[in-house]
Amino acid sequence: MLVLAGCPGPEEPAVRGEAPTVDAAAPVLRRLTDSQYRNAVASLFGPGIVLPANLEPDVPVDELRALGAAVTTISPYGVEQYETAAYQIAEQALSDPGWVAAHVPCTPTAIRDDACARTALEPLGLAVLRRPLEVEELDGLVALAGTAAEALGSFEEGLEYPLARLLQSPAFLYRVEVGENGRYSGYELASRLSFFLWDDVPDAELYAAAAAGELATDAGLAVQVDRMLADPRARAGVRNLFTDLFRLYRLDQIAKDPAVFNAYGPELKASAREETLRVIEYQVFDRDAPYRDLFTSRLTFLDRGLAALYGVRAPAREGFGGVELPVSLGRAGLLGHASILMMEAHPVSTSVTRRGVFVRTALLCHEIPPPPADVDTSIPEPSPDAPTMRERVAVHLEEPTCAGCHRLTDPIGLGLENFDGIGAWRDLENGAAIDPSGELEGRAFDTPSGLAQVIATHPDLAQCLVRRAVASAVGRAPESDDAMLAWHAEGFAESDQRVLWLLRDIVTSPAFARVGEVE
Repeated sequence: MLVLAGCPGPEEPAVRGEAPTVDAAAPVLRRLTDSQYRNAVASLFGPGIVLPANLEPDVPVDELRALGAAVTTISPYGVEQYETAAYQIAEQALSDPGWVAAHVPCTPTAIRDDACARTALEPLGLAVLRRPLEVEELDGLVALAGTAAEALGSFEEGLEYPLARLLQSPAFLYRVEVGENGRYSGYELASRLSFFLWDDVPDAELYAAAAAGELATDAGLAVQVDRMLADPRARAGVRNLFTDLFRLYRLDQIAKDPAVFNAYGPELKASAREETLRVIEYQVFDRDAPYRDLFTSRLTFLDRGLAALYGVRAPAREGFGGVELPVSLGRAGLLGHASILMMEAHPVSTSVTRRGVFVRTALLCHEIPPPPADVDTSIPEPSPDAPTMRERVAVHLEEPTCAGCHRLTDPIGLGLENFDGIGAWRDLENGAAIDPSGELEGRAFDTPSGLAQVIATHPDLAQCLVRRAVASAVGRAPESDDAMLAWHAEGFAESDQRVLWLLRDIVTSPAFARVGEVE
């Protein structure tokens, strides 16, 4: 069995006590997110399957797509989109001789061959619906295949219709995990594991473990979890998790004024996202580093465009290469990445408030109330008396209706003012020196990297990751006094903030497999 670095093994018992006994939460019905849908199709039918560019969009709740998936439904237009996609997928799959040979393991003896159709559709039904088909379901699909084959004069073309029906089923488009006798079934638990750890459907080995009842035992579950975390698909799962946690999906919607930021373009935005995800992947898997290192490490991955933006030599002629940024650049950790800096800025300027809100809410899980509906959020234009953002936002810190919130956010954002609206370094603004000094919870900093160090050692940073990772895993936001949340946080601290340890701890905890009554 694989034992992950940082995980307590047989000779390294955990210090914390046993998991607390808590009331099991009621099940939630979660729609597949866009990435889960696309990953599922690629796994089931091959990476070459062409899908519509736009399907039903994800709707984040509390800035998490994983939570939005538990409360959003599919619009009427979305139903039409999924129907179109289902027939396109089925047609492409059945036009691929390799896919047909692998998934239709029989030779039809006639245009209509119910026995051969059943042989093909039974395993396909399990793979698509993530559970064995009921007898009535399988009989209906076989009958549909036969009727369509007779009408079209082709056994293979007849299979297109039951396959498209499976792909439009709520049992495919939604994660139907309702449990039985207080626990999720083996197939439901397999689905919960694979979508959280891989952002994808279970594989054959996980289904086999579910069928054999192995996921119902602590030992059997641990074997599968360790295997899954060692699988390359876990890297894709972690990328998706942190895309959600750090709101990197919002990069898709941002735009910058090219007259102000002439280095900006769609390719820079894509590169910036990839830099952040490569760093997270490297720190989590290749270094098994503490979570706090994400905010202080100067090691990053750049392509030529990002290297030019950061003012360093490109580490690779083509694509991305690793580089240790010099201390003199003043750039450290994720808050020095162009992805977050351009995402939390305006089209023509920086935004100290947005950057401060990001740190408070996404990294520390602090609540910032929305501004009053009639409040003026505009910032004065630069002037000889107020050339830098620090002087211009001072009005927010003095106005009683604004000061309560802006005192929480703006000092943090001012600490990042050396980075412009796309993340390039600058010492001056409108000819005046930028002052990035400030304090967070009583701890002073003088530079952006000093701010990064303060955030990395903030007591709420690790607890916030635990809270949001648990929410993503179970599809609901935990209560502030959740005993399991505290238990996971205690273990995460003892593991020295190893992210893989935390993911394993969440999915092997008793609460992950237990389910309460439907509310």
